[in-house]
Amino acid sequence: MTRSTAQVKTLLGCDTAVVLAPHTLGGATMLAKNSDRPPLECQPLFHAPRRRHREGSTVHCQYLEIPQAAETAALVGSRPCWLWGFEHGVNEYGVAIGNEAVLTREELPPVGLLGMDLVRLGLERGRTAREATQTIGAMLERYGQGGSGAHDFDFRYSGGFIVADHAEAYVLESSCRQWVARRVKERACISNRLTLGTGYDLASPDVKEHARERGWWDGGEPFDFAAVYSSEASDPLFACARLERSGELLARRGPRRLREMFAMLRDHYEAGEMPVITAPVGSPKSFSLCMHNVQGTTASMVAELPDPQSGAPVVMWACLGAPCTGIYFPLYPGAAMPPGLAVGGNRPSRESPWWRMKGIQDAVAREPGRLAPLVWKHFRPLETAMAEQAAELAERVRNLNGEERNAALSRFMAQNQVRVMREVARVEAALAEKA
Repeated sequence: MTRSTAQVKTLLGCDTAVVLAPHTLGGATMLAKNSDRPPLECQPLFHAPRRRHREGSTVHCQYLEIPQAAETAALVGSRPCWLWGFEHGVNEYGVAIGNEAVLTREELPPVGLLGMDLVRLGLERGRTAREATQTIGAMLERYGQGGSGAHDFDFRYSGGFIVADHAEAYVLESSCRQWVARRVKERACISNRLTLGTGYDLASPDVKEHARERGWWDGGEPFDFAAVYSSEASDPLFACARLERSGELLARRGPRRLREMFAMLRDHYEAGEMPVITAPVGSPKSFSLCMHNVQGTTASMVAELPDPQSGAPVVMWACLGAPCTGIYFPLYPGAAMPPGLAVGGNRPSRESPWWRMKGIQDAVAREPGRLAPLVWKHFRPLETAMAEQAAELAERVRNLNGEERNAALSRFMAQNQVRVMREVARVEAALAEKA
């Protein structure tokens, strides 16, 4: 396998962060993720209800067929249109997962599981963050990682993940079949590099011996997973700078609010939420958390994971395309998602909400200082209104039975899709008038 510098810069992106419930204003754990991939790679949403599967059945992931679980959870995920797996998502039990591409010393085979496969498998099979983490770990050990994570060329990489529920969260980092995981204490963030060193709580059984056999670790020095397994490749898309930035935003005083998590995913360093990059090309700040470059933010999510005992619903706040020119809207994994949100392929289409959001993003990019505020004038009030109404709805559905609850959540999602797409049409018209 060969990897050119241009190919690495085309593919390696994403940033994920989590803040545990005691440190959020609303009392729900929040997991935030930006998916950074090729800018023209459509990423529609995907919903599946809870399903039971016959004994002996299998499931075909991107490149590998594996035994199916007896039951898979209802879930909502964001799925690059050519992939089986997810960049990020949430299941009905309140487990959320976001992933990262990481480069390690391992040479990956042409067939194996992708990081996106592992996100979906963890959501389908995990009822808690720990269970989903252990599921991903077991899959790594049994099947390994492999195959290309890029559509147009052969580019293979391992995965890093944050897995969260209301009570706890784990950072899991891997190299082919080897992995370690650390429980999060208060908050954590990851990017496109290994970060777990000598401290971890879970691991593959031969993670040390594997490194010793290959001469990467002498057995004498303290075992540092990141130091031992990291590739010698340069820092992809300045992951160190992005990691430092997300850590800085997470560490600000006071409990984190939903809108602050949105703002973090919309961040462009000194430019804030304005979709401009002021840093010189090739400098560490030329790739921001909200990315606009050879790599772009093509989907975004903030998951709200409330205490299951509260009766409040799990919410996935989804944004199609770059969040700085987009709008977050609430989805509920246990209820029926509007089917129109799943529309989108590799060709632009007016029927696809993702492609229409991409069109708005591209129009704003021509004159961001003048046009971004116009978009915000339409989208931000609706986003705020949906957040307020979602909080009111959470109170109303607490004591409803399952059928009534899901019906109410489904109606709210359908209403919001109509409202969002109506506002999209207004934004398109306003941008056309300003062209």
